[in-house]
Amino acid sequence: MYIHERENWTDFRWDASEVSILQETVCRKQGLLYGRLSSLGFDSKLKAMAENLTHDVVYSSEIEGIRLNDEQVRSSIARKLGIENVKYTAPSHYIDSVVGVMLEAIQKYDQPISKEKLCAWQSAFFPTGFSEGCPIEIGQYRTNEEHIVSGMFGREKIHYVAPSPHLIEGEMQKFIAWFDGHDAIGSVVRSAIAHFWFVSIHPFEDGNGRLARILSDMLLARGERSELRFYNISAQINKDKNHYYDILERTQRGDGDITEWLVWYMKKLLDALDEAETMVTTILNKSFFWQKASSVPMTERQTKMLNLFLDGYEAKITSKSWASLAKCSKDTAIRDIQDLISKNILTEDIPGAKRPSYSIVFDAEDLTQFFSDVHVAQENGIPYIWALFKNHRKIRERILPLDAERFQKGDLPLSNLLNKYCSYASIQTGPLAISP
Repeated sequence: MYIHERENWTDFRWDASEVSILQETVCRKQGLLYGRLSSLGFDSKLKAMAENLTHDVVYSSEIEGIRLNDEQVRSSIARKLGIENVKYTAPSHYIDSVVGVMLEAIQKYDQPISKEKLCAWQSAFFPTGFSEGCPIEIGQYRTNEEHIVSGMFGREKIHYVAPSPHLIEGEMQKFIAWFDGHDAIGSVVRSAIAHFWFVSIHPFEDGNGRLARILSDMLLARGERSELRFYNISAQINKDKNHYYDILERTQRGDGDITEWLVWYMKKLLDALDEAETMVTTILNKSFFWQKASSVPMTERQTKMLNLFLDGYEAKITSKSWASLAKCSKDTAIRDIQDLISKNILTEDIPGAKRPSYSIVFDAEDLTQFFSDVHVAQENGIPYIWALFKNHRKIRERILPLDAERFQKGDLPLSNLLNKYCSYASIQTGPLAISP
């Protein structure tokens, strides 16, 4: 028996003690993230949002097996948000349509949804009326039975059978009324429920997964009362697609207890918030660096290369990597690097090393004097630097795996590691990081 075949099937229940703890953690991380974002100017926030939405659109499509061009998505979002000085790549009409749906949902998060709006959004995903080369129903609820299957023809495995077409109108009326209504549960849990509820109805012939994730984001935006989005769950789902589908299937075959789904969903939100924290740190450090270095004369090539590494490009700064990335000779790369060393923009990691590498100088002051209990450790396979700033503020910053490896080997001095990831701490006024 599938969940929708049960009487009053949308009277979902869950283990409140287990869910509430995770919900509180998500809300705390949301608050910390937005606290740190308050240090950024509007333009920086807009660029951060654009990068997040790019990942959201790309990965939400990838979950469904659709690969979009990252640069086209980024260009479409930048143009629609009015962001200047972004490398422009003309997007396809299709990408523009998909981006338009996402932006409408989050920028008008406080507006009610309707059957007409949902049908219009679904149509935008299939402007030709075809999906994977086959004609599909667009701009209307499906009129055919829907079986979620996998496997080769003749050996298919049925994972889920959605409600019959004649039931969809009534089911969706109930869903829309709940979506635009008010109840005592928080926006995080509502977001998870909306996702599960919508894909369980499966009202359209195609596009249900993407719409479910958009509606989830919309409810999170309502809860935060902000049209600025800095984290998304799509990238996390894409990393764990098999588990995502397994949990959906078990819950859709269950008795209405959605605890497992809520727990998994909120853990993915926590992962998304962690990634957003990393993005914010990168932006803060980059902003801090250019505040210090704005008056230093540099060539266009030097500026471009510094921005590449400031944006988190995972590679050692060496004359070889510089020459390769800048498409210049090794001699030119050495001159570039030595010039930046003389201007205190770069510093040699290990003076006198046979194969020297370099780090960007964010702050000329030795930051080690401000930090104690510094160590690098992994959490869920992701490396972090942990420390105390001025003996009372806890720092927890995600770092590049390469930098973690280099630090453990003694190839990256502590001072350079702190300079790269924690220099913003000297000017940051809001909460720095979550406690472990």
